[in-house]
Amino acid sequence: MSSRLVVSLSGINARTLAQATALAAELDSRGVPLSLLVAPRVGRHSADSPALRWVRSRAAGGDAVVLHGLDHDLDPCRRPRVIRRQAEFAALPAHEANLRLVAARALLERLDLHTDYFAPPRWLASNGTLIALRRHGFRLCADVTAVRDLQTGVVIPGRVHGLAARTERGEQWLCWALVLGVARAARRSGLVRIAADAGDLHRAGPRQAVLDAVDIALHHGAEPVTYGGLQLRRLAVS
Repeated sequence: MSSRLVVSLSGINARTLAQATALAAELDSRGVPLSLLVAPRVGRHSADSPALRWVRSRAAGGDAVVLHGLDHDLDPCRRPRVIRRQAEFAALPAHEANLRLVAARALLERLDLHTDYFAPPRWLASNGTLIALRRHGFRLCADVTAVRDLQTGVVIPGRVHGLAARTERGEQWLCWALVLGVARAARRSGLVRIAADAGDLHRAGPRQAVLDAVDIALHHGAEPVTYGGLQLRRLAVS
């Protein structure tokens, strides 16, 4: 089985739109589509904003829209500090996840966007979240270690490779680790997942690391697809 390459982009807004557009142009020249991670965020987006117009135009051209949580609240259940998790859907029971998914989908529709794909903030989803996603008819959940077909139960392993450091030294190391990790995953002929944050792309190091990681995956024969284009059942039996 040849590798599949999925590149996702989050953090798209008015401030980062130029960087997002530049990355998309670079990937277009390589024949690599994007999976666009969108969090509706109550009161933060207008359907007519330049960023959302760009997302809709990209989706019309073949990119995938992926619901990326609601508002990235770090502790939506307001639990005691000692048991808080630093991600919106990381520890939610099914009922709480259901409420947030209802709100997120309603807001997304107001923005004239539609999707059956979900990627939780920080790629962390509780079992309750998976239950709620199935109830709402979502087809796919992409978490930190795998992509899950919510209709068939097929799980395809594939860790997300991305950048998170904010110090110069840490950033340099993570740029190197991103490219190396992607190269290893591509050589194993599995699922290769690269996550870019538009907020990081104004810096030369992260921007070049993402492109280098894409190039090395393509060099090893990875086929570029979106999360929506993954044929999980076929991958599971390959």
